[in-house]
Amino acid sequence: MTSPPGRTTLTVRAVVNGARAAADVEAGTTLLDYLRDALGLKAANSGCDTTSCGACTVLLDGRSVKSCTVLAAQADGRDVVTAEGLATGDELHPVQRCFRQHHAVQCGYCSPGMVMAAVSLLREHPGLSEEQAREGLRGNLCRCTGYHNIIRAVLAAGQEGGA
Repeated sequence: MTSPPGRTTLTVRAVVNGARAAADVEAGTTLLDYLRDALGLKAANSGCDTTSCGACTVLLDGRSVKSCTVLAAQADGRDVVTAEGLATGDELHPVQRCFRQHHAVQCGYCSPGMVMAAVSLLREHPGLSEEQAREGLRGNLCRCTGYHNIIRAVLAAGQEGGA
């Protein structure tokens, strides 16, 4: 790709939701913009651009990151999973299923990021307590639900082995 004068572009190649992906982006492009604009994956949302809300949370090499403050170049050669990549065909991931069963969604804007943070949290802390769930999700904001059903869903997914 030829860059406009004064701008540097690069090709970011990653495995995204289990498939190889590549796109040319400007050097300062965030992982969030790479996923949404270059790859057309819309689950990760832009809520604050300061890591405050967590609506953009994805998994990078299995760990949750807030994609609004990670450069796309940092994902080059790595594994990225978005909420679109959790389900297997028509079968929801256990965390997604528990969010649905426990009505842990209201407006839905934070849900993809909250689900991704929960998946990572459950991988790191199988059998977590309610207190650990609340602490582990504190970087993900929900302005609608009051968190009760979200915490119930995460604990239920943990009991099902939802990591």
